[in-house]
Amino acid sequence: MKYVITGSLGNISKPLAQQLIKAGHTVTIISSKENKKAEIEALGAKAAIGSLGDVSFLTKTFTGADAVYTMIPPYWTASDWKKYIGDAGKKYADAIKASGVKYVVNLSSVGAHMPDGCGPVSGLYLAEQALNTLTDSVNIKHLRPAYFYSNLYSNIGLIKGHGIIGGNYGANTKLVITHTNDIAVVAAEELLSLSFKGHSVRYIVSDERPVQDVASVLGKAIGKPELPWIDFSDQDSHGGMLGAGLSEEVAKNYVEMGKAIRDGLMFEDYYKNKTGFVLSKTKLEDFAKEFAHAYNV
Repeated sequence: MKYVITGSLGNISKPLAQQLIKAGHTVTIISSKENKKAEIEALGAKAAIGSLGDVSFLTKTFTGADAVYTMIPPYWTASDWKKYIGDAGKKYADAIKASGVKYVVNLSSVGAHMPDGCGPVSGLYLAEQALNTLTDSVNIKHLRPAYFYSNLYSNIGLIKGHGIIGGNYGANTKLVITHTNDIAVVAAEELLSLSFKGHSVRYIVSDERPVQDVASVLGKAIGKPELPWIDFSDQDSHGGMLGAGLSEEVAKNYVEMGKAIRDGLMFEDYYKNKTGFVLSKTKLEDFAKEFAHAYNV
């Protein structure tokens, strides 16, 4: 089988490519950076260097593939982040249609059922809708992973500087969380089987934990067992992000996503469709070891 993987050598795309290569398949990895070519080839993959915004490049690269894995990298300088994400989905749809690809595994997110009100994830709603304009002869599996464990790394500076961890999620919020390795496993499973038909959604969740557990488990791992979770106001979160150097557009969208978590809306569709759902393997305690390593570097 021939696969095309977007996302360069990112935290999902690289282990995904490695699993497909190990299974004996031909893999092409798209990267925008020429200096990634040697590393991609060292994995046993082919490198396609170009822009995800170039539909002609995407069409050429996708042509002849049995399936493609699509993801939209963050673009921190977008003036309208949601629109940027939605437009990226349209470009993928155009290239998929022109290239004749029949199977697509698309990285989306929990919360992508929300047309608005969920920050950048509502941009992924737009991207899903763009891909869903393709006919049912193009089989699409939208992966909707939970909140990434790796997002918690952004708290390291706050912990070191002020001895706290927190967000605008609400003190009693339960986080639905997942590890990028678990996402890669599911993506590989879908690509290797190609058993999905039409347009469908699959959630990926590794753990479900109250934010107080997050503070406690991570705190113990770094030698701060009393680490408190602080419930920031939307205004304080917004100001803190601006102070950390994020743009107004990015800060505004992240605050909106935090509010969607706090209000229970971001995880609402996941819970509605949870019957028979099996959590992935990486639990909060497992991630805490990685967090401690990053904290102590």
